[in-house]
Amino acid sequence: MNDLEGLQPEQIDKIRKARERVIDSIGKNMDLYGITLSIGHLYGYMYFNQGPVTLDELSSTMGMSKTSMSTGVRTLMDLKMIEKVWGKGTRKDLFEVVPDWHQNFSDYFSIKWRKAVEGNMNALNKSLAEIRQLKADYAEEPDLVNLLQTDEVKIEEAIKYYRWLLKLIEALETGRIFEFIPKE
Repeated sequence: MNDLEGLQPEQIDKIRKARERVIDSIGKNMDLYGITLSIGHLYGYMYFNQGPVTLDELSSTMGMSKTSMSTGVRTLMDLKMIEKVWGKGTRKDLFEVVPDWHQNFSDYFSIKWRKAVEGNMNALNKSLAEIRQLKADYAEEPDLVNLLQTDEVKIEEAIKYYRWLLKLIEALETGRIFEFIPKE
């Protein structure tokens, strides 16, 4: 972290300890959401870095292989938590944190929830169609039709929940969520 040049050794040590505590906390927090601790630490390091960094710089600073760095960077880019930026006079790819934590939260959960909702909605709609077909095929068997009707109602309630969740995802994606819960 080149922003510490010119400071006294005891100042550097205190700043590094404070930053490392935050970086570790970020890593642990991201681990709760399914992102590996090392990728969380990578994001934390990049958050405190003063400007864009290359994979080589990240690799040497973090003590990880360039391949691991590349995987971590790709994961963070997919989650829209970092972005590739242009750097005058360099051929190497540069990466920089998107410093808006609110937007990072919104993007992360939007991406993860949308993927889950789409998969679940496909499964629910397929099952609902099958149950409705079974009801039609066995309309003369009241016990079976009652059982299928109960399942149909449960699936329809689940579909209503996922439609609501899609509205929440859209509010996150568009930023409308902040009209209801303002940023500080």
